[in-house]
Parts: sequence; structure tokens; C-alpha cells
Amino acid sequence: MMDAATPAAATRPGRAAAARRVRGRGISVYWQAAPFALVFLLFFLLPLILTVVVSFWHYDEYQLTPAFTLENYHDVFDGCLAKLPDLCVTFATYLSTLRFCLTAWAVTLVLGFAIAYFLAFHIRSTTVQMALFLLGTVPFWTSNVIRMVAWVPLLGRNGLVNQALMGLGLTSGPLEWLLYSQFSVILAFVHLYTLFMMVPIFNSMSRIDRSLIEAARDAGATGWQTLWNVVLPLCKPGIVIGSIFVLTIVMGDFVTVGIMGGQQIASVGKVIQVQMSYLQFPIAAANAVVLLAVVLMMIWALTRLVDVRREL
Repeated sequence: MMDAATPAAATRPGRAAAARRVRGRGISVYWQAAPFALVFLLFFLLPLILTVVVSFWHYDEYQLTPAFTLENYHDVFDGCLAKLPDLCVTFATYLSTLRFCLTAWAVTLVLGFAIAYFLAFHIRSTTVQMALFLLGTVPFWTSNVIRMVAWVPLLGRNGLVNQALMGLGLTSGPLEWLLYSQFSVILAFVHLYTLFMMVPIFNSMSRIDRSLIEAARDAGATGWQTLWNVVLPLCKPGIVIGSIFVLTIVMGDFVTVGIMGGQQIASVGKVIQVQMSYLQFPIAAANAVVLLAVVLMMIWALTRLVDVRREL
């Protein structure tokens, strides 16, 4: 009996040591994640919580008063229900922002998909692909403001585009809508954010098994049929991720709207920026919370279409 019990007793220290090693590895994982969690807490969650808290404060011309009031949210939507079916200032501003958002999304989607398709299926060399990617990131070496200001000598009243059009006899005078208009705002958005759409789509395309493309061709599918029935469905996660990037950035972008719109076009981000400049922090925070809610609903709707976790 003693001999039979000895092996079982001998294995207990080994099991205990193995359990301690497992617990040690578990603790080390938490220590490794702690710096990232701390950065996430300090630079994302804490400012977000403070924004929500300040949105319920009271303010006047002289001071902010920590208190719980819904007055700021009431001011954001003041008169919106009474003016229906006409749009109040808030609804009209959100409609204008959504129009910019959806137009920029559609154009960047078409351009990003076309560029990603060319890189993934027509460029065989990985070196050439990386070189073209690097070429696409060159504009990001400068600030967004510099890249937007660069459009002014091109699209201005006496810019190169107007001079070329008048020189060719296509127009009798300069086109006023090229600059400081909705067109210039959309053009700047497309210029700035097409890469954010293209990269996730290219990532999805690079994972497509080329044997599927060959099987579709062997089955007699045309190029458009292969694109629609094979490539496009397999690229949905990349399209959704790129759409999230573009939509969320454009919704809150006020610098592009201000510069390319000549400070004449309203957007939600521009409204918040103006309120901040007048030190109206509580109502600006309320507007920011409403904007965040709208953006989160858009992200939720997009993530319901496909499982984006496969791409992460």
C-alpha cells in the first residue's frame, strides 16, 4: 500500500509547481498588458468620461458650475421638434455633415477598391507593391493643413485649373465653385482619406486564395462576375474596416471643412470648435456626446454586416 501511494504523493509537488508556473504566466500577461491599458485609460477613457460629466454642468457668461442639468442637451435640440417637417439648425448641420460623410465614403470606396485590386491582382512583385505603398504614404509626411493649402493655387480663381480651362476655351471665365465650396471639401476629404480605405481592402484581397479566382474562370465566369461573386464578398471585412475609418474621421473633421470651405460651410465638428473658442464648454461637450452617439450607431450598423474580428 505504501509503494502504491508513493507515486501519487510524488506527483503532488510536480502538479503544484506546474500550477504555480501557469499562475506566473497569467500574471506576467497582465503586467505586459498594463502599460497599454494605462495609456488607453489616461488618453481615451478618462477624457471621454470628463466630456460626459462636463456636458451636464451649468454655465453662464462668467463661470462653469459643476451640477447635473439637462439644459445643454435641451439647447442642442432646441426647437427641433417644433420646426418639423422643417429642419432645425442641429438637424440641418448633421444632415450637411452626413452628406459630406457619405459622399467622401462613396468616392474613397471606389478609388480605394480599384487601387487595392490593381495592387493585389496585377502587381506580382512584393517589392513593387511595397514601393507603391510607400509612394502612397509620402503625402502623410506633411500635415493635413499643408496638403489642403496646396489645393488653393490649383483651384483658386486665378489658379492653374481655371487658367487651363480658360486657355483651352472650355470656360469663358473662372469657375467659382472649384474652391471654398462643397466640391473642394469633398475633394480634400478624398485626397486625405482614400489611403485609409485602400489599405484594409488590400489586406483582405491579399488573403484571397488565388485558386478561387482560377476556379471561377474555369467555370466560365467573366471578369465582372468573378469580381462581384468572389472578390467582393471576400473583401467585405476590409470594406467595413475602411468605412469605419473614413466615416468616423470625416464626421468629426472641422479643419478640412473650415479651410476648404472658406469658413462658410457648417459641420458638427465646426460647431463644436466654435463653441470651444467661445469657452462654452458644457454645450460643446453635449454636442460632442451626441456626435459620439451618432458615430457609435454607424459603427454598430457596419459591424453587424460582417465579422470584422477576422481581420484583426
